[in-house]
Amino acid sequence: MKRETFFLKFVVVLMGLPVLALCIFLLPEIAEFFAELNPKLDFLQYPFLIGLYAAAIPFYFALYQTFKLLSYIDMNEAFSELSVKALKNIKYCAITISALYVVFMPLLYLMAEVDDAPGIILIGMIIIFGCMVVAVFAAVLQKLLKNAIDIKSENDLTV
Repeated sequence: MKRETFFLKFVVVLMGLPVLALCIFLLPEIAEFFAELNPKLDFLQYPFLIGLYAAAIPFYFALYQTFKLLSYIDMNEAFSELSVKALKNIKYCAITISALYVVFMPLLYLMAEVDDAPGIILIGMIIIFGCMVVAVFAAVLQKLLKNAIDIKSENDLTV
């Protein structure tokens, strides 16, 4: 089992690298491009950047919680309250990212309207939908794990 969880931990780290590269290199350029496209709305450049950086914080926290969950599996503590708490945190992170993108969707709309690129709106909608799928999946896993822990504790008491 250690080999599989090591692979998954490696994948979690790899998932964080492109987002870090986007935050460092691409997002400031996109914000400047938006300001150049629409000089009347150039003051929205910084709220746009702040919103996207704010969405990166729960993303990295969710990756950290996933890493912790994989560590619990390595230590044979998969059926513990710590795992339930990690899944709950992942669920809240996904909801937070979705909410932030919903709030900043009007900025994406303005950017798409000026640049005549409706794909930007589609990307925002895909991110919102994907985060909601992750939140629902984490909630289902959290409930199943909680029920399994309850059944395990009942069986431990009867023996």
